[in-house]
Amino acid sequence: MSQLTEIISHSPSTGEEVGRYPNTSAETIQELISRAKAASCQWSDIGFKGRKVILREWAHYISEHIDELAALSAAETGKPVSDATLEIAIAIDHLSWAARNASKYLRNSHRAPGLLMANMKTHVEYQPLGVVGVIGPWNYPVFTPMGSIAYALAAGNAVVFKPSEYTPGVGHWLGESFNKVAPGANVFFVATGGPETGVALTQSDINKIAFTGSTATGKKIAAMCAEKLTPVLMECGGTDPAIIDRDCDIDRAANAVLWGAMANAGQTCVGIERVYVHEEIADAFTTKIAELASHLVPGKDYGAATMPRQLNVIENHIRDAASKGAEFIIGSADSVQPPYVYPTIMRNVPENSLAVAEETFGPTLTIKSVASMSEAISLANASNYGLAASVWSKRHGKVIASQLHCGMVSVNSVLAFTATPTMPFGGVKQSGYGRIHGPEGLREFAYTRAIVATRFNIPLVFTTFHRKVFVDKFIKKFIQILNR
Repeated sequence: MSQLTEIISHSPSTGEEVGRYPNTSAETIQELISRAKAASCQWSDIGFKGRKVILREWAHYISEHIDELAALSAAETGKPVSDATLEIAIAIDHLSWAARNASKYLRNSHRAPGLLMANMKTHVEYQPLGVVGVIGPWNYPVFTPMGSIAYALAAGNAVVFKPSEYTPGVGHWLGESFNKVAPGANVFFVATGGPETGVALTQSDINKIAFTGSTATGKKIAAMCAEKLTPVLMECGGTDPAIIDRDCDIDRAANAVLWGAMANAGQTCVGIERVYVHEEIADAFTTKIAELASHLVPGKDYGAATMPRQLNVIENHIRDAASKGAEFIIGSADSVQPPYVYPTIMRNVPENSLAVAEETFGPTLTIKSVASMSEAISLANASNYGLAASVWSKRHGKVIASQLHCGMVSVNSVLAFTATPTMPFGGVKQSGYGRIHGPEGLREFAYTRAIVATRFNIPLVFTTFHRKVFVDKFIKKFIQILNR
């Protein structure tokens, strides 16, 4: 069967058509990469200052047209316009930060040669990789891919971006906006399409793939990239916990945790899915968060499920929990009412249930009472995932946070790291590897080159087949003296 020539974007809320976009073929992908490679040298040569000017102009353009982009994002994802606007605002902040700070973190770094090599001059250079392929998700179609796109461009790379087939319009808009600011630059291309387009990008002559999506898909991409030793950056899913200590501000914690769990219909990779609360305040916390959740209205406070088949996953997780004795504080086994999922909070859910052990990616939450913070930490770390966490304690927040096996922790807040451009973003275990954002995010899209040059000659030459016995004795003695 021949590949379809276009894909159609639909509103998850109404089912109406939003737009039609090319289903980019493997041949076209390679053409785009060839064009990007041809232009990448010039993009690198204009330097940090030249790229900063263009990227900041792009940030200005997006900010001036934020309402237009937010409306499109809301139509394709089903999220409220206000949520789409917030997402875009944070993405713009990251774009501006990367443009301003690339020179600071990617400039040549001089290194001390050490006493043994004192006659050498040494430094490290950070060089762009070439062309970076970015495969973006549908839940945050601006913020998430921009964490790779902006940082890769700022580092001097060209980018080929494959947006989700559920949000092709947003990806297309980003490409069009950049090329209005930098016509003819040929360093940012958007390849809309279905899964075949993503496979083609992964198997192409790309210099790196930055992927955001499910762990299952991430494993397939990593396996394909391994055939060519193409480096990959993986930002996958999680079952992120919130740990609530007895000395927390219960009202603030309940309000923030509820938002962290239910915002964007729970379709947030760093959203909260599990809560471990100290037994002394468990009833009070549960009562408070349930009261707040009872006022949430799907379609008003959060949108529809963007990807229809995710509804089956959410329903399966909820019914599995119900079959294993879950007590529904809010919602029921029938919380999935397409295209929406009603707020669902459960307690007494076994740790081996799907709702705890796997990523649900819906507006659901499990609550478990624990006797101590040690127990909470142990349960939080028992997961196969390790993306993010939230800790609530007036006195012990940092101590608890430092013991969690994950890439990011917010103390007395939720998701704070997402809006902080200086902070690296990424996970461990099955949540992925590599980092976007911050200095680490810039360096993720560069390779290091070490350069050592002779400043002056010394009589002790040891890089020769004619090395004297005296030289061997001197080096041995010198090292012994240095390491006494």
